[in-house]
Amino acid sequence: MLDKDSSMPLSGEDIMRQFLPTSPYVTHLGMRLVSIQAGEAILTLPFVAENVTTGTVVHGGAIASLIDTAAMVAAWSDAPVPDKIRGSTVNLTVTYLAPANNEDLQATARVLRRGKSLVYIDVDVQGATSGPIAKGLATYKLG
Repeated sequence: MLDKDSSMPLSGEDIMRQFLPTSPYVTHLGMRLVSIQAGEAILTLPFVAENVTTGTVVHGGAIASLIDTAAMVAAWSDAPVPDKIRGSTVNLTVTYLAPANNEDLQATARVLRRGKSLVYIDVDVQGATSGPIAKGLATYKLG
């Protein structure tokens, strides 16, 4: 499915559009791709009871996963596709600003700088009703 050797060339955006709906973890959390463009990606994490830590507060791990996934999508968004399609997060810093209580979340990830193989990404997470929830900085390695 993600084979660069196919007759149709794949872009980083194509790779993400194919990968996200087939990822068991992304599907389990309920994340959805809202938009992807050069150097930016927007994903949502709908509120579901399975993602809470206590009461109706969204678990910090679910928020960190949203940040990590949004960063990955932004990193691939306009990347040249390497011979071996692989990547990994090499650093992730999350600052929680406020609890996400019984609300959908949206993460906006923007590429800050693209190196030879490392991509540095800034991610803002907003609550549907409460405003800023978390801030993330990620380093993602392509290839």
